[in-house]
Amino acid sequence: MGWRYDAENVPVSSNEPTYWSLVIGHWSLVTGKEPHMQLSDPTLSYVHGASDTPLIGSTIGDLFDRVAEQLPDHEALVSAHQGLRYTYRELREACDQFARALLALGVRKGDRVGIWSPNHAEWVIAQFATPKIGAILVNINPAYRTHELEYALNQSGCSTLIIAPPFKTSRYADLLNELCPELAHSRPGKLRAAAVPELHTVIAFGDQSVPGAYNWNDVLPLAERISAEVLADTQRQQYFDDPINIQYTSGTTGFPKGATLSHHSILNNGFFIGEGMKLTKEDRLCIPVPFYHCFGMVLGNLAAVTHGATMVIPAPAFDARTTLEVVQAERCTALHGVPTMFIAELGLPDFDSFDLSTLRTGIMAGSPCPVEVMKQVNTRMHMDEVTICYGMTETSPVSFQTAPDDPLDKRVGTIGRVHPHVECKVIDPETGEVLPRGQTGELLSRGYIVMLGYWNNPEATAAAIDAGRWMHTGDLAVIDDEGYANIVGRAKDMIIRGGENIYPREIEEFLYRHPKIRDVQVIGVPDEKYGEEVMAWVILKPGEGASEDELREFCRDKIAYYKVPRYWRFTDSFPMTVTGKVQKYKMREMAVADLHLERAAAIRTA
Repeated sequence: MGWRYDAENVPVSSNEPTYWSLVIGHWSLVTGKEPHMQLSDPTLSYVHGASDTPLIGSTIGDLFDRVAEQLPDHEALVSAHQGLRYTYRELREACDQFARALLALGVRKGDRVGIWSPNHAEWVIAQFATPKIGAILVNINPAYRTHELEYALNQSGCSTLIIAPPFKTSRYADLLNELCPELAHSRPGKLRAAAVPELHTVIAFGDQSVPGAYNWNDVLPLAERISAEVLADTQRQQYFDDPINIQYTSGTTGFPKGATLSHHSILNNGFFIGEGMKLTKEDRLCIPVPFYHCFGMVLGNLAAVTHGATMVIPAPAFDARTTLEVVQAERCTALHGVPTMFIAELGLPDFDSFDLSTLRTGIMAGSPCPVEVMKQVNTRMHMDEVTICYGMTETSPVSFQTAPDDPLDKRVGTIGRVHPHVECKVIDPETGEVLPRGQTGELLSRGYIVMLGYWNNPEATAAAIDAGRWMHTGDLAVIDDEGYANIVGRAKDMIIRGGENIYPREIEEFLYRHPKIRDVQVIGVPDEKYGEEVMAWVILKPGEGASEDELREFCRDKIAYYKVPRYWRFTDSFPMTVTGKVQKYKMREMAVADLHLERAAAIRTA
C-alpha cells in the first residue's frame, strides 16, 4: 500500500513529535499495523534537526534579488565608518553593476576572486555580486602578510584580487608590491608576476591609486559593456550546489586549508541562524566581526539578508567603544561578537553611559562562551534573547544554536541543540563508537552544512570527512538527555596530567566566578613528572590586584587538586587571531620559554 507524509501546517519542535514519529503514526493509521522497528536509540549521543521548514533551493544571487524586489526601499546596508547607506534596491543595483564589470574584465564561472580587506561596504557588494556570475569568492585574512598572501593566492589560483586602502599597519598595496614588484610596471588587468603566476587583475578601492591596478571607481563604468540581459542569462546558469566561497582555516600547524562552500550550504545556514534569532525586516544587526570569516559573512550578512534585516558595519575592525556608539546611534536591535569582544565592551569604564535599550538579540560565538559573561550580556546589554552558536568553517559554519525560549540555564550554559536538517553525534575517537548521552567524545556533523571539501587538497578532505560524509570537528563535546550540547575543549587541547584527563573549559568556567578575574585561559604545559601541568593565564578587572596564592586558595577544596593550576600568569591580553580566537598553542610556546620547560617539552610521548 502506498502512503505519503503531508507536513503542511504541522509544526515540529522539541516539545512535539519528530518528523519520523509522525511518519510512523501515519504508517500505522494507513496499514493498521504497528511498525516493527526502533528508528533511533534515545540513549545514544546522536541528534538530528527534524524540521518542517524546507531548505532553500536557490542560489545566493536569486535569493538576494527576491528580497530586493519585496523590500526595495528598506534599508539594507549602513557602513557607519564610510558614511554610506543603501536600500535593498540600491544595494542590488551596486551588486549588479559590479557583477557586470567583472564580466567585462573577463571573470567567468569558476574563476577565483580574492578579497583582502577589513569590513567595508565594498566587501558586501563583492559578496553578493560574485555569486551572480559564478565566480568563487576567496576570503583572505586582512591580517595576512606577504608569505601568507602568496600561499592563499597560489593555493586557490586567484586570477583577480580586490584590495582595501591602508588600515592601521596593513598597507595592502605596499605588501602586494613586495610580493609582485611587476605590478608597478604592468597595465591594469595584464599582471604577470613570478610569485603568483595566475593573478592577472588587481582592483583597489577607496581613495588610493595603485600603479598597475584598476581603481574600483574606474572598473564600475566597464559594466556598460555588459547588458542586464547578459547578466540575467549568466545568473540563470548558476546552480545552488556550485562552489561559491573559499575560506582559509586558521590551523595551528601546517598551512591553512581552503574550506570550499556552496550557495546551498552558506545560504541555508544563514537563513536558519536568522530564524534562531527570530530576525525580521525590522531588525538592525550590528556586525563588528570580520567579513572574511564565516561569523561576519554568514551569521552576519546572510542571516540579515535572508530576513530583509539591515546590516550595520560599525568600523573596519573591532573597536569596543565604536561598536557601542554605533549600536546607540543606529538603534541596533542585534549585535554579534566573540566573547572577548563582549568582555571588552562590558569593561569600558563608561559602559553605563551608552543607551543600548534597543538591543534584543545577537550571537556570541567563535570560542567557548563564559557563563558569567553571557549573564551580563543578558542583563546589562539588554540582550535577553542573545543566542550562542557553535560550528566550524567547514560546516558553513553553525550546527548548534541556543533558542531565545530555552530555559535560562540552557541558554547561558550550553551551545543549544542541533540545527534544522543537520545530524550530529559524539563518538569515541579511538573506536568510532557512538557514545551514550552524557559522555565526552569527539563531535561529528553531517548534512547540507558540510563543505564540498578543501580546495585542491583531496588528502586533507579525506582526513576530515569520512566515508559516511561525517565531518570530524576535533572538538570534545557532551550531549545531554534533552539534546543540548556542551563543548568541553579541543581534542588536542585536552590536558593529560598523570593519566587524568583535564578539560580546560571546566577550570576556566570555575575561575570566571572569582570577583577579580575579567578573563582567563587555561592551557597545558609540559612536565617531566606528570607529562603535563595546568597553567592559567589571567586578566584581572581594571584596578584589581591578586596573587597566585590568593587564586590557589580560591580553588582549594572546590575543584579537584589535580585541576588547580600549578602555574599562573597575569597578563593584559592573550595572543589572538584577527577573529578574536585565543591561540593557545602560542601561549604554550611562550610558557615553555618563560618557565624554562624546554627539557620537559623535548620528551617524546606516544
